[in-house]
Amino acid sequence: MVEGSMTQGAGRGPEVERTATLRDFRVPAYVHEPVPHTAAVIPPAPVPPASAAHSEPPAEPHPGSVPPEDIPGHRADEYTPTERDLPVIRRSDTLQLIPSPAAGPAEATTAGQPAPGPLYVVGDVHGYLDELLDALHEQGIVDANGEWSAGNTRLWFLGDFTDRGPDGIGVIDLVMRLSAEAAAAGGYCKALLGNHELLLLGAKRYADTPVNSSAGTATFQAAWLLNGGQKADMERLRDHHLQWMSRLAAMEEVDGHLLVHSDTTAYLEFGASIEEVNDTVRETLTRNDPDEVWDLFRKFTKRFAFRDGGVDAARELLDAYGGTRIVHGHSPIPYLTGEAGSEDGASGSGRSPIDGPHIYADGLAVAMDGGVTMAGTLLVRRLPVA
Repeated sequence: MVEGSMTQGAGRGPEVERTATLRDFRVPAYVHEPVPHTAAVIPPAPVPPASAAHSEPPAEPHPGSVPPEDIPGHRADEYTPTERDLPVIRRSDTLQLIPSPAAGPAEATTAGQPAPGPLYVVGDVHGYLDELLDALHEQGIVDANGEWSAGNTRLWFLGDFTDRGPDGIGVIDLVMRLSAEAAAAGGYCKALLGNHELLLLGAKRYADTPVNSSAGTATFQAAWLLNGGQKADMERLRDHHLQWMSRLAAMEEVDGHLLVHSDTTAYLEFGASIEEVNDTVRETLTRNDPDEVWDLFRKFTKRFAFRDGGVDAARELLDAYGGTRIVHGHSPIPYLTGEAGSEDGASGSGRSPIDGPHIYADGLAVAMDGGVTMAGTLLVRRLPVA
């Protein structure tokens, strides 16, 4: 049996509790319904000329928590979702991010067709709706009312919308609404499937049904609570949220960027092409077998494949699915770089917050999880990053 302890959530939203541990998708009509949020009104960001250059601040180390591989007897390649995962700690202040140029109209055409708009990616959100709205606004993607304002911009979320933070369902509702608004403006907003979407789907569908686990008998309900599941999200979860999550793509290649949620090579087990991987994942969720879904979830929790000499692993994934660089979320940058401190953050005092993506594995991998659940930054950045 998995047991948990209680810690306090963080963010500018209400205090929350946690227990220790599509390819393109069609947007249904209900996403046009207004989605309330509690973000403070922000003055509209100026829209620079289309030719304005975009610059990124360098990444800096940030405190966090002891990585799973530092637990005695633990190996990174044997990580299981039933182990205690990243904690949520109290945020003492509001992070200030540097604004980036908003997207302008397409500058060129090809054979009479408008060139595609700029490409942006969003790291793990984990229920921090206000921080997400702030980050999107600072990049000129939404206006002060949280509505799409980026024209033909292409926006990809890398997964993990819920758990740990105060408003996971609000995040999902926002992403669904923005996908409709972006399409109407000539752009798009799409999302990948993260391990926490699989966890929430499993907790809703199977609850306390026992599943086979390498750590012994487990249940989705226990694993969800252990990994920061919020009861308010479960209470607000509806069928259309479940349908939307179950149709998300597991991976995509865009402009030479291989977009995935997890920094793992486990995707190779699901197919020899992006289409096969996405079809396999969706078919697994459609069959509705708890053991199969648990195995899918367990493999999506693996991490650190491209770290510490993982160049060959990165090349293997790129050779299989295309692209020249992997862009992923899942592993917070403080964990990935080894800059994480103790769970209470005491050893990390005085360190600067993460302020940009982490490029590693000889430039073949880009990490986008800034560690918002660790008082870090919710990263929204334009690709390519240098």
